[in-house]
Amino acid sequence: MISGDIINLTDKYIAPTYARYGVELVRGEGSLLFGSDGKRYIDLGSGIAVNTFGAADKDWISAVSAQLEMLGHTSNLYYTTPQAELAAMLCEKTGMNRVFFSNSGAEANECAIKAARKYSNDKYGAGRHTIITLKGSFHGRTVTTLAATGQDSFHHDFAPFTEGFVHIEAGDLTALEKELQKGAAAFMVELIQGESGVKVLNQNFVKDAMKLCEKYDTLFIDDEVQTGNGRTGKLYCYENYGIIPDIITTAKGLGGGLPIGATMFGDKTALTLGAGKHGSTFGGNPICSAGALSVLKRLDDKLLEEVKQKGEYIKSELSGCKGVKSFSGMGLMIGIEVYGQAKDIAGECLKKGVLVLTAKDKVRLLPPLNIPEKLLKEALCILKDAIISSETKGE
Repeated sequence: MISGDIINLTDKYIAPTYARYGVELVRGEGSLLFGSDGKRYIDLGSGIAVNTFGAADKDWISAVSAQLEMLGHTSNLYYTTPQAELAAMLCEKTGMNRVFFSNSGAEANECAIKAARKYSNDKYGAGRHTIITLKGSFHGRTVTTLAATGQDSFHHDFAPFTEGFVHIEAGDLTALEKELQKGAAAFMVELIQGESGVKVLNQNFVKDAMKLCEKYDTLFIDDEVQTGNGRTGKLYCYENYGIIPDIITTAKGLGGGLPIGATMFGDKTALTLGAGKHGSTFGGNPICSAGALSVLKRLDDKLLEEVKQKGEYIKSELSGCKGVKSFSGMGLMIGIEVYGQAKDIAGECLKKGVLVLTAKDKVRLLPPLNIPEKLLKEALCILKDAIISSETKGE
């Protein structure tokens, strides 16, 4: 059992912003995590799409440890090799031109918003600053990225928000063009809305939206904080849609367990943010960059194909399972719509040694990309039983 001292310390000294499960995790080996009581858990959440290659990955540890022994931190007033090599690799793999490094997905999105507004202001003058986003979106928890988030449930208690954001329904090209005609700096989307239920945007809508943005010289910002870094079976999810965004943001899985965000700029905005226009004390920290390099180097075609195959395997194993309504997502970013309560299913899985996530009324799966088939099969048997049990209780 979890130590009462740990619970008391947490409850006494940490802000009560999380509804925690009664488990203290103390170590991990790949896709397995272990509690303070020695109990073993199969990890189907990877720290919410962060631990790309699972816990205590040897290659990642080696890369990070080597950098720790050389240089832990220096400000961005100086050059460092890991940061430069990471930026070059991101640009070479995506076709983007420049990168700004930060510490999180919210910060990466803040940077994208600033760049889009400056690009528009530089070219068209003041007033053309609106950022269009989609209802159901989630772009972060800062005041500005909450304003960008298209969910009313996140807008309580924290007003006033940063102005200049408009939310439209996903798939509504008429509403999009209406806003574009007024003059907008950017259209910002998650191609798969993870937090609101792993909702995949329609491919025709995305392509047509891209064309409209080009028509009105409005930047297309692709928020890949959760979908990026191999999660969907492509290096970045936009590749599944056959488009090239103007700005791409990412974080989570890029660092493999260390905090790093990246905002990648295409041709239009490559030089928009000049000296003094943006900054980050820790962004592109040598240690975080070394960890990210270790991750990015191993996201090759073979692994990405395995991600797709494992995603299909999950769906095939759960298809026809009593209690399952439908699936959504791509690769190893999967939402399972269930007849029972998703939170109850997550709790039951926890009791039986499997960690899953929820997203609204769905069970959400974000396992390490290299999860062994044997462990995945074992975890799905437990998940299946939990889904069936939850559906039966609701009858």
